Amino acid sequence: MTLEAAGVTGTEEAVYRLLVTMGRATAREVADRSGLEPGHTRQVLDALAAKNLVSQSDGLPRQYRPTPPDVALLPRIKRRADALDLARAEATALLESYRETVRRQDLGQLIEVITGAEALRQHLRQIQDGARDEMLWFCKAQYVAMPSGSNRAEFDALARGVRYRALYEKAFFDDEGAVDNVVEGVRAGEMARAVPHLPLRLAVADRAIAICPLVPGGPDGSPEEPTSALVALFERYWEDAVPLDVDHAGVVVGTDAAGPPDPLGATDRRILALLVAGVVDKAVATQMGLSRRTVQRRIQRLMELAGATTRMQLAWQAARRGWL
Repeated sequence: MTLEAAGVTGTEEAVYRLLVTMGRATAREVADRSGLEPGHTRQVLDALAAKNLVSQSDGLPRQYRPTPPDVALLPRIKRRADALDLARAEATALLESYRETVRRQDLGQLIEVITGAEALRQHLRQIQDGARDEMLWFCKAQYVAMPSGSNRAEFDALARGVRYRALYEKAFFDDEGAVDNVVEGVRAGEMARAVPHLPLRLAVADRAIAICPLVPGGPDGSPEEPTSALVALFERYWEDAVPLDVDHAGVVVGTDAAGPPDPLGATDRRILALLVAGVVDKAVATQMGLSRRTVQRRIQRLMELAGATTRMQLAWQAARRGWL
């Protein structure tokens, strides 16, 4: 039965469908065709008449005729849909009030521990279904709960005007189908950017509720390591932090977060500029009047200074640190 959303019971729907095929019929004829008891049949017909799904003649024996479906059902369905939209908006407002109450009364309730991939998927769907304005995402490689391309809730939210901003780390695009799925999301309205590395996974809805899986993704993920994402976040900031030193007078140096003097000389800067421009090592050596081995040794030192493992990371770090 499919008319339940219009407020029609299963038995009422069966009788209405029967009348649609018969055109008009008496209560006795409907009872004979439907197999219902005559008394029950009259009750169902009276209920359909009260819902304006059938009309009845004045003469005897009384005949029942179905109201055209577009007249009888579509307005009822629209009213139900409007009522559902209103209820959804009210539920969202109540949720905001609930969250505000929780924040004021019990800070400990702001954190909920979610265990298991299915529970995580369900919560991710729920916060997207409830989002009204914005979703923010940190998308790391190797999924924990949602394989790339399986988050259809995003497209529903985009369709109703929710803004999506997603940051993807470089390794994310190595996952099977990841590029095609990002293309689909961007074409649907997602705003996407890429970074070399993300410290953790994160989803934030309307800047009010966040989900942060604290375990590694992929085949190496383990629920017994719930702090790994937080450790990664610490290490990410530690990498960029300025060391504090104490001089001979007992003064702490570096509290203004100003880094040490520029570690690059003119030669290193020229090599770095040529490298970023795409010039190969041999050509760099020729232009600089250096041996190829010297150029490679200087590039290796630059990578160590920047904490980079690839030349692409070196270029990104050089731009970020103002070396270019």
